[in-house]
Order: sequence, then structure tokens, then C-alpha cells
Amino acid sequence: MWSSVVGCKEDSSRVPFACYKERLLKLSDQRITKDGVIVIKVQEHRSQEQNREEALQRLQDLIKSAVAIPKPRKPSKPTRSSQQKRLDSKTKRSQLKTMPGKVTDD
Repeated sequence: MWSSVVGCKEDSSRVPFACYKERLLKLSDQRITKDGVIVIKVQEHRSQEQNREEALQRLQDLIKSAVAIPKPRKPSKPTRSSQQKRLDSKTKRSQLKTMPGKVTDD
């Protein structure tokens, strides 16, 4: 019944560069075991050949995702108006707190 299922096991040590291997192992993907073996199981298609091609495509996509270097995040700067609003609200709040003054018993 399941003669078209394809299982693909690939050892991460066969990845050409050490930095790519480190990135691949750091991915939080359930298809990568603790030993560094990538296990992909495909049973989407009815033919084994299509499943084999799909498994190889998934393996390539997984390696490409590890190889891609993420762009460094550039922190955004608050606008002048938002800075001014923040300072205005701070001064309003401080004035509100200084208004009551000390309470005395009369």
C-alpha cells in the first residue's frame, strides 16, 4: 500500500562548508536529529519518482534556508513629533503629581 513513500536521510557532515553546517544544525527544525542527520519523508504523490523529486526539493530548500544570510536589523529612530508627544505627556504627568502638595491636618 505504501510503496510510493520516499524517505531521504542525509548526513549534515556532507555540507561543503563548516559555517553552513553550523547554521543548518542551529535551525529549529524537527527534521534534523541531534546527531545532525536530516530526515525527510514524502508521501504526497502516487508515484515514487515524484515523491523522490519532492524529497530532494525539500532538502535543497532546507539547505538554502540555512545558507541564506539574514539582513542585520537596522533600528528605527522615533520621529520628532513622537518624541515631542512623549516629553509633553511626561511634563503633564509631573505637573499633575506636583499639584496636590502636602496634606495637613486642620
